[in-house]
Amino acid sequence: MIDPDKRKAIYLLYEEGMSIRDIARRLRVSRNTVDAIIVRKGAMPESTRKDKIEIEPELLRRLHGECGGWVQRMHEKLSEEHGIEVGYSTLTRQIREMDLRGARKGRCDQVADRPGAEMQHDTSPYNLEIGGKPTFVVGSLLYFRYCKIRYLKFYRSFNRFKMKCFLHEGLTFWRHAAPRCIIDNTNLARLRGSGKNAVMVPEMEQFAKQYGFEFICHEIGHANRKAGNERGFYTVETNFFPGRAFASMEDLNRQALEWATVRLPNRPVAKTGLIPAKAFEYEQSYLIHVPPFVPPPYLEHKRGTDQYGYASFDGNFSWVPGTSREDVTLLEYDGRLKIYRKRELLADYELPADGVRNEKLTPAGLPPPRHQPAYRKKPTAEEEKRLRAVAPSVDAYLDMALKPLGAQKHRFVRQLHGLHQKLAQPLFVKTIERALRYRITDMDTLERIAVLLMREGGYSLPSAPVDHDLHLRESYIEGCFVSEVDLAIYDKMIEDDNE
Repeated sequence: MIDPDKRKAIYLLYEEGMSIRDIARRLRVSRNTVDAIIVRKGAMPESTRKDKIEIEPELLRRLHGECGGWVQRMHEKLSEEHGIEVGYSTLTRQIREMDLRGARKGRCDQVADRPGAEMQHDTSPYNLEIGGKPTFVVGSLLYFRYCKIRYLKFYRSFNRFKMKCFLHEGLTFWRHAAPRCIIDNTNLARLRGSGKNAVMVPEMEQFAKQYGFEFICHEIGHANRKAGNERGFYTVETNFFPGRAFASMEDLNRQALEWATVRLPNRPVAKTGLIPAKAFEYEQSYLIHVPPFVPPPYLEHKRGTDQYGYASFDGNFSWVPGTSREDVTLLEYDGRLKIYRKRELLADYELPADGVRNEKLTPAGLPPPRHQPAYRKKPTAEEEKRLRAVAPSVDAYLDMALKPLGAQKHRFVRQLHGLHQKLAQPLFVKTIERALRYRITDMDTLERIAVLLMREGGYSLPSAPVDHDLHLRESYIEGCFVSEVDLAIYDKMIEDDNE
């Protein structure tokens, strides 16, 4: 095999007038080979394998569709049904060349870091321990590519409204925006298409215009297009999370704000030694200044006013000033809630902390309303705590009885607490021990067990408060709860105890 450089030398010598015999003698090549090289003008010959099998493209496309793209099955059908014996690697090569598995990734361009050129946004899910409990959160990160400053915040969940709130908060904090924001192909901002063909949601497109930038989606599978953001999340995982404890979501975001806007901007970047805070001062003249009057994003909610003057929102109750019960409009901002009636601002509340429910929101500086909200939930944590402290048997009984009840447990706990207040404690404990033994959770049956135990042991009822219902005491005295079936059950209970 004669290498390409020698072939070119042979042809050039021939062009200069040297005879074929002299060329063959000097370069020690046969004259027939010299003739063949001169005919091809020094180019390499196209070598083709004699045993190479090329399959018709139409046949390959048809088999690819029939077999759902599974190459092994295509290989079997070619051999069994069409009598074509082809190597598996040859088949996969032809499939790749025809792009039957989809277009192959092209080459990537490296975009230089230019001042004021772009910023990047992305999210990443995490499982953190917050307040001693494992909690799922979504981290949202805004990254300026040239100066490498960041803005970080965490959410329980992330949607289009929270994306707008985050970008508004981050851009107004730094007071500057880049003309382009590189994002992935998320449906929070993208309506259809992908990459350079992506069409943005009109709502998000209009939102971006207020700050002077536009959203741009990178190509599918080209996450390195926003490598700065990806590297930022790696820094979050390796530098922010380790060695830190978070008492609440508010504490997590307070620490994230201090870490992302105070610590990182003044720490040199490892490879270049660039200090983000100083680079940001230089880049500001290239960035778009965010107007100070950009209104924050909000969501509109329609609510009715209950008979006590409250409007419910997100599990809490906001008091509506006035005396009427007209419908009101709630505007939900990031951390605030404004109540309007016929375009008149009635109240402006700060939303409760994350996870707070069943809370009453009342205007600051005014006395609290006299009434409770109509649909306010009444928790039974205190009643359950008092019951569990009575005796270990009562604690075990509650573990057994409350587990299958679900939402009905509050009613059961209130009824059981009322029974505890009406019975002497020894009688109550004895009743619960019987119920635990036979796994009884019906309240009427519990009361009948108490009557039977009173007849056996001569227990007496404590004096009930005036505001308590005396029906149970009178029923016990009259014996109206006791039936022949109850007496039979009681006899069986005594027989089991004696055994």
